[in-house]
Amino acid sequence: MTAVAVSVQVYQLTGSSLATGLVGLFALVPLVAFGLYGGAIADTVDRRLLGLIGSGGLALVSAALAAQALLGSHAVAVLYAAVAVQAAFFALSSPARSSMIPRLVPSRQLPAANALNTVSMNLGSTVGPMLGGVLIGAYGAQAAYLVDTVAFSATLYAMWRLPSMRPGGDGERKRRASVLDGLRFLREQPNLRTSFLADLAAMIFGLPRALFPAIAVGFYGGGPGTVGLLVAAPAVGALLGAAFSGWVGRVRRHGAATLASVAAWGLSITAFGLVRELWLGLALLAAAGCADTISMIFRNTMMQVAAPDDMRGRLQGIFIVVVAGGPRLGDFESGTVASLTSPAVSVVTGGLACLAAVLLLAARRPAFLRYDSHHPTP
Repeated sequence: MTAVAVSVQVYQLTGSSLATGLVGLFALVPLVAFGLYGGAIADTVDRRLLGLIGSGGLALVSAALAAQALLGSHAVAVLYAAVAVQAAFFALSSPARSSMIPRLVPSRQLPAANALNTVSMNLGSTVGPMLGGVLIGAYGAQAAYLVDTVAFSATLYAMWRLPSMRPGGDGERKRRASVLDGLRFLREQPNLRTSFLADLAAMIFGLPRALFPAIAVGFYGGGPGTVGLLVAAPAVGALLGAAFSGWVGRVRRHGAATLASVAAWGLSITAFGLVRELWLGLALLAAAGCADTISMIFRNTMMQVAAPDDMRGRLQGIFIVVVAGGPRLGDFESGTVASLTSPAVSVVTGGLACLAAVLLLAARRPAFLRYDSHHPTP
């Protein structure tokens, strides 16, 4: 709900797709910095405690956004600052939460666990934007921010119920957890690097979410409710893809499956930029979301198998920078191209660029296509 509300509020204040795209840029720097160091911290402290701190901080940011909306603030800078702080708390806690999963389930169940995690995430991403669009249209952005603030109580309660989750390894290593160690580890894992690059290609070139306010008006003649539907559609597809993902456990070629999923995303986004019927546009966004979920399940599983426990926080930190920072770069890229050309041109060229990147990765890293989950290689 907060993501929709911020985008709508910035667009209402400025009427500019570029200004809306800048929301992503202001989130990018804290995502990178705190994502990397949050991962290192997660390898030195109780991960449950770190998750509680991050979730509490996110609740406070939602409360601050509600306050500025209730006061009738017209300062776009306040929204940019809130998004930056929000990104910092998210990046601080997310590596801790993600690195808990391999400690909770056996390795053979990791694809299923990652699918379940994706169901949870996308259920919120589905209900949130739709409810947010309705609340914003009826009562304004402050209503979405207030409900989001209250909803964080469930997150905090769930995190509190978890057992203590201290990272493995000896005390000396814990005290010296270094971001550079994580980067060096990733340098020695070419298949893992390729999976990160594939996701970056999809998110930077093929994610037009910063354009949804403009697309809702220009393509479909809609308003905040239509924006909510556009934001929710990929999450609906992702939820369906995860809910029916039992078959992924039988797939051994995780690399080939990842690239095929990213290619399906690029094709769906390209087609989305060419249609003008709302139902068809929503269906294509849902197809893109489904493809992204399948890709995410395989990428998460590859990463969790590759990383030892005392390195998982740092590797998850790098992963968060990719999966969360990539969309912010995508917001900036799509907003900039749209301001120079048009939203339609930005969407279509972004989808085609994603497809081109997939072909390039397949050509440059054929070993990634042969990656076998039964005999994983770096």
